[in-house]
Amino acid sequence: MPSLPSPEDMTDLMHALSPFSATIGARVIEIATDEVTLEAEWAEERCTNAGALHGGYLMSLADCAGAVLAMLNLPEGAGTSTTDSNTHFLRAARSGPVRATARLVKAGRSLIVVRTEVAGPEGKPFTVTTQSQIVLLP
Repeated sequence: MPSLPSPEDMTDLMHALSPFSATIGARVIEIATDEVTLEAEWAEERCTNAGALHGGYLMSLADCAGAVLAMLNLPEGAGTSTTDSNTHFLRAARSGPVRATARLVKAGRSLIVVRTEVAGPEGKPFTVTTQSQIVLLP
């Protein structure tokens, strides 16, 4: 089995394949074929009212984490695209950094399912997202 890229190399690849991940400040901090963790800083320009990170921002971070994990579970030469995403908002994120930890639920031949928690430094989740990624064969 080929070795996994370093978190720094995976961050560079993620930014190259999905420039939006760079725009939102996502970086890979842990990587395995069954779990990936991204981190991003709290910033005022990413907030809605009362200093809480915008829900769309948290969903975007979760989507990036899920996409990286799905990519690590693709057959050679295949691609992926999100087909379904469902996010539950549990509490406001008023400080950072925030971490999106994606865990593999299922890696099938045509569909990959990932569950991602976005949490603060103390580990309590702000959101829980379940998403499906279609496997796009060459």
